[in-house]
Amino acid sequence: MVKLIGAALIIFAGTMIGWLQAARYAARPNQIRQLIHALQRLETEIGYGFTPLPEAIARCAAHVPEPAASLLRDVNGRLGGAGEPSFRESWEAAVAAIWPNTAMRQPEQAALVRLGHNLGISDREDQLKHLKLAAQQLAFEEEAARQDSARYAKMWRSLGVLTAALIVILIL
Repeated sequence: MVKLIGAALIIFAGTMIGWLQAARYAARPNQIRQLIHALQRLETEIGYGFTPLPEAIARCAAHVPEPAASLLRDVNGRLGGAGEPSFRESWEAAVAAIWPNTAMRQPEQAALVRLGHNLGISDREDQLKHLKLAAQQLAFEEEAARQDSARYAKMWRSLGVLTAALIVILIL
């Protein structure tokens, strides 16, 4: 009886590990899409609303879903903090702070960090160009993430169950 309960727990744990890994693959394209949407909103605020960058970030943070909202709120909070950090420093620190809580990978992080290097230091037109470029880079990464999700999500679900079943067979 104890072996049967142990086997069931091992299979359950292996299955959950596989499903969690598959969920990360499925969440990545959605999170990239949300970042693209946030950048487009920011572009609209800056380009058509003539809104200053800190105010535009605050407005966008209120209208986009997580994790993009967390990134924008964190940037805005750091800009108003003590020591008067530059926009670049605030952006990089915010990206580094929220990144472990996302399903995104290094290429998306690199695109956002590059964007942070260019925002806030040039005129409105140049900022709009950099926002569009970052959105295009993220769109390319989104397509790659969708392909990875289609390729690997089902594999991880199956691998979790099959690995747990192998462990149970070896133990019994």
